[in-house]
Amino acid sequence: MPATLKDVAAHAGVSVKTVSNVVNGYSFVTADNRRRVQEAIESLGYIPNIGARNLRRGRTGFLTLAVPELSNPYFAELCSLVMVAAARHDWTVLIEQTAGVRERELAVVNAAHRALVDAVVLSPIGVRPSDIAQLGGATPLVLLGERALDAPASHVAIDNVKAAELATAHLIGLGRKRIAAIGDQPGQNGTATLRLAGYHNALRAARLTPDPRLNVASSSYSRAGGAAAMNHLLDLAEPPDAVFCFNDLLAIGALSVARDRGIAIPEDLAVVGFDGIDEGRYSAPRLTTILPDKPAIADAAVDLIRQHMEHRDDPPRDVTVPFTLDIHESSTRVQ
Repeated sequence: MPATLKDVAAHAGVSVKTVSNVVNGYSFVTADNRRRVQEAIESLGYIPNIGARNLRRGRTGFLTLAVPELSNPYFAELCSLVMVAAARHDWTVLIEQTAGVRERELAVVNAAHRALVDAVVLSPIGVRPSDIAQLGGATPLVLLGERALDAPASHVAIDNVKAAELATAHLIGLGRKRIAAIGDQPGQNGTATLRLAGYHNALRAARLTPDPRLNVASSSYSRAGGAAAMNHLLDLAEPPDAVFCFNDLLAIGALSVARDRGIAIPEDLAVVGFDGIDEGRYSAPRLTTILPDKPAIADAAVDLIRQHMEHRDDPPRDVTVPFTLDIHESSTRVQ
């Protein structure tokens, strides 16, 4: 039979309550008793019953993390970081891929509302503010990313407008005058809107007139989308001398086309991406990018869930995490 708390207590010569305190990570246990309990656990091979513990706490022990697409390295990395952060609080993370479809996002949130999971961390694209408002704040919910909904839910993101301004200002500082933007998505109120606003802010601050021919939309934030946009830009009578891409996959696709067409990077064309994915570290040349503090995003999301679980009446909070401009050879010669 598996070892029980009583077995561990008897082996360690302490009370069952002391063993429970050690297993649950409570601090009010003497160092000597903690050592004896840990030695007894190892000796007896005791495995805590997580299900029973969560039942006593009134929780399932599961969180749902819903993202638009797992094939995007940014979201894949974020999933990994959220799982690490959640494990510190004994939560298991269930990953859902929504493709940005409203019905799928609603299904994820409604599952939490039915107490199938403790809470949801959602990167929203399709849901509406009214969808979230109908829950009345009953379900702990944290929204990630650029689409800040006017709804009763906490939100974690970087300042995308300021980040896009910084990326564009970097290119302007290199003396570039015809700076293109790849990634506009007309009609959507999210990533593209904020990053395009930052791009325009930087141009206006430098007294550069935005050229609509250099603003290239892309329905897909993919390598193929970036390649198609770059081909279009290089076919212009006056092609750009720099390009700000709204994510790294677009930038990597753009770099590939520029190299294939004999464009010298960064001499003839400087390129900056956004997201700081690992692939950009190994592109040729290495990609300059806006690097969000992704561990901070994951930690903040899980911490907000924990706070909402413990203090149900607390109002939603907006958390802004830092970012940096990670400069490499795609935009300047690094000595």
